[in-house]
Amino acid sequence: MMTERTYHSKIILFGEYSMIFDATALMIPLRRFSAQWRNVSHADEGAMASNASLQRFADYLSTLEETINILDLQQFNSDLQSGLYLDSDVPSGYGLGSSGVLVAAVYDRYALQKNDDLLQLKTLFGKMESFFHGSSSGIDPLQCYLGKPFRISAEGVNLLPEDFISDDIHAFLADTGKKSNTKPLVQYFKSKREDPEYLGAFQSDYVPCVQACIDCLLSGQKTQFFTSLRQLTDGQLKFLRPMITDNSIDLFLERPDFNIGFKISGSGGGGYVLGFTDDVEKTKVFLEGYDLIWV
Repeated sequence: MMTERTYHSKIILFGEYSMIFDATALMIPLRRFSAQWRNVSHADEGAMASNASLQRFADYLSTLEETINILDLQQFNSDLQSGLYLDSDVPSGYGLGSSGVLVAAVYDRYALQKNDDLLQLKTLFGKMESFFHGSSSGIDPLQCYLGKPFRISAEGVNLLPEDFISDDIHAFLADTGKKSNTKPLVQYFKSKREDPEYLGAFQSDYVPCVQACIDCLLSGQKTQFFTSLRQLTDGQLKFLRPMITDNSIDLFLERPDFNIGFKISGSGGGGYVLGFTDDVEKTKVFLEGYDLIWV
């Protein structure tokens, strides 16, 4: 009997909106949550709901010119009729890739021939994931498919070692307790990009902050990293305020007496807020009342 592969959730450390401009983004897997293919063996409500959702996705894929000759949709439909579903504990609406896991799993299982060009694969994944969000960069499914940390830019995808983050920088997720809806947030950002003044300021002021955070994190420059992260936080307050929930805004505004910084995770608007610190114990005290996941 074949052992089904496990597909893990993801975190966009940096670049969730700037990547739209072909800027660099940094991704890591989050192994706390995952999904596997299974078959319905009894009238399980969750399994049947997953099966029905996958059937709607299969119907959508059959209308995409990009997937008709790439995926074995006939086999996919046959397996769904036999009770196939995706057993996933990746929380929906939390910016951790619940739809990305699904797209990655479908491609991995049903691709007639795997594509090794990761940028082309990202484009295909974007087309597939658009079913869920109306528009997608494809970067979430790519992370869930590869299952490894990577840096991505217009030049390509660079895989990174699992332990690339310095030991004195700790990443964590803080639960806002509110689900996020990606589609209206993406639509909001698209509409803002139509404003030349906003677009120019975003590209000249915000995108370089993202790059600085990535560069400092990769090179282990702790002091400069937290300085750049503070600038990025201010940039998100300025350019992406609707993506920050009202019940987490204080995290973006407060400046405690130790190195800690926050940013949105995924599209924002709920789910988890991503944080970085160099003092775990002080962070636990500072965030008392928040459910935390240490990455």
